[in-house]
Amino acid sequence: MDIKNILVSQPYPTSDKSPYFDIQRKFGVTLTFKPLIRIESLSPKEFRTQKISIPNFTAIVFTSKTAIDHFFKLAEELRAKPNEEMQYFCQTEAVALYLQKFIVFRKRKVHHSKSGKIEDLALVMKKHNTEKFLMPVAEVHKDEIPAFTKAKLKVTPAVMYRTVSMEITSEEISSYDMLVFFTPSGIQSLYENMPDYQQGDQRIGLFGPLTAKAAEEHGLRIDAKGPTPELPSMASVLQKYLSDQD
Repeated sequence: MDIKNILVSQPYPTSDKSPYFDIQRKFGVTLTFKPLIRIESLSPKEFRTQKISIPNFTAIVFTSKTAIDHFFKLAEELRAKPNEEMQYFCQTEAVALYLQKFIVFRKRKVHHSKSGKIEDLALVMKKHNTEKFLMPVAEVHKDEIPAFTKAKLKVTPAVMYRTVSMEITSEEISSYDMLVFFTPSGIQSLYENMPDYQQGDQRIGLFGPLTAKAAEEHGLRIDAKGPTPELPSMASVLQKYLSDQD
């Protein structure tokens, strides 16, 4: 089966130098960029059912830029904007720097893990263990609480956003020779749109162990998978796979 049309389930690249454009030129394939999921905030009414009051907390824990976006959006809608004394603890430096979009950045109130590991973030937080920590999370999320419990920290998770499947027709899906996924939610969206999906000759490329696990749970054949030490990005995985088909 020749591969001519590939669905990449991500937004269109913002840079003209994206390696995906090199793939199109080199292999003569057509890449269609179409997210199969979107992220939406909970409504204030939905959030209030958790009986969590943002002003009762003195510190916020952020594990992603997405969490920052939806925390500040929902806080504004709830009229519970954090005061200037709020402390922020971020899993990575990149997440910490992203906070500048929303607050006046001061090092004394923004902290981050140097390694990017949640266990190391817990150690940073332990130095401020008198704070009352709130952690914005998605409706379906990885449980980070054991790492904080081990460090004897009390962190309250607050669901503030969810992943929603985008609509795509079975005719559109079947028009692609290969589907490329980046999250378990993307796999879920495929089956929500096509409950009786049969892979057949269609190729599947994916990125990340959790995405691979979701694909395997649905009995999908994985044709191209990353990351690996040699192939750290999905673009490099795709390029290697197409090269091997020649």
